Amino acid sequence: MACTRRARDVRRLILLRHAKSDYPPGVRDHDRPLNARGRRDAPAAGAWLRDNVGEIDVVLVSSAARAQQTWQLAGESVRVVDEVCTEPRIYEAATSTLLDVVRTIPDSAHSALLVGHNPALADLAARLATDGDPEALGRMAMKYPTSGIAVLEGDGSWADLARSACLQAFAVPRG
Repeated sequence: MACTRRARDVRRLILLRHAKSDYPPGVRDHDRPLNARGRRDAPAAGAWLRDNVGEIDVVLVSSAARAQQTWQLAGESVRVVDEVCTEPRIYEAATSTLLDVVRTIPDSAHSALLVGHNPALADLAARLATDGDPEALGRMAMKYPTSGIAVLEGDGSWADLARSACLQAFAVPRG
């Protein structure tokens, strides 16, 4: 079932899992870079966001190198209205921590992008998506791969969206 929302009260949360990363020997998990596929897929994710989401008010990016690199490459295609922030709480976050991050987004923002990691990102999307496009819900439930993007919408404040939302789209852009 597709959800209908009142345009002026809609909050749109976009969840982007970082692109494919490398595992160089001796490199801490936090510092792992993107691999060649990730460097191809991240710009494709940015193009998908540009073409399907449009401008984004706030972007919150994990402090991990692979998430930062994903945003650097994807962000070249995306118009950000307000701000891009590194949010250290996203790295190694539990789902409850990601919910806290969502609740702190200013209500002046109507759209926000989180660039983060599994399993918490996939768990957050599944927890919030209480309704939505059946095909997108099914694909997201099967797997939330690297460069996966979930677009969720809800009425009211960010705290309201943190209780339930409608999954509008799920995509896995490849470059």
